[in-house]
Amino acid sequence: MRERNPHPRQKGCPMSNEGKRVKVHYVGTLDDGTEFDSSVKRGEPIEFTCMAGQMIPGFDAAVKDMEKDETKTVHIPADQAYGERDEQLVQKVPADQIPNADQLPVGQTVYMQGPGGQPFPVKVVSMEDGIVTFDMNHELAGQALNFEITLVEICD
Repeated sequence: MRERNPHPRQKGCPMSNEGKRVKVHYVGTLDDGTEFDSSVKRGEPIEFTCMAGQMIPGFDAAVKDMEKDETKTVHIPADQAYGERDEQLVQKVPADQIPNADQLPVGQTVYMQGPGGQPFPVKVVSMEDGIVTFDMNHELAGQALNFEITLVEICD
């Protein structure tokens, strides 16, 4: 008597993509319908290792059990996206402690050097009375995100 595989792959019962390299196309929108990112518009799917922490948690979780050519729409709450806004990440720094402070573009993002030498983005919120205000929150922090995701390829 031949043993049967107790967990055969059946339609509707996908294997996990955890640890596999995958390619997906996506369109990301905010709850008000504003599109903030689209691999479709760039014409290039994004490739990443599923559940390896390369993507926001809610996106990883959505792709984990998808099958090739499957499309799904997901709503990801802020805590599974870029996190809630943290007012402690809004810092005020005296302009005289910043080289070329007068050239900082208020309202735009610049890159600072982190403790390990890695660059990280910060938004220049204001420059008033010799004080520069920086916001180190991700620009999408505190927002729920919506994605339409299509699994294009499972690479391994």
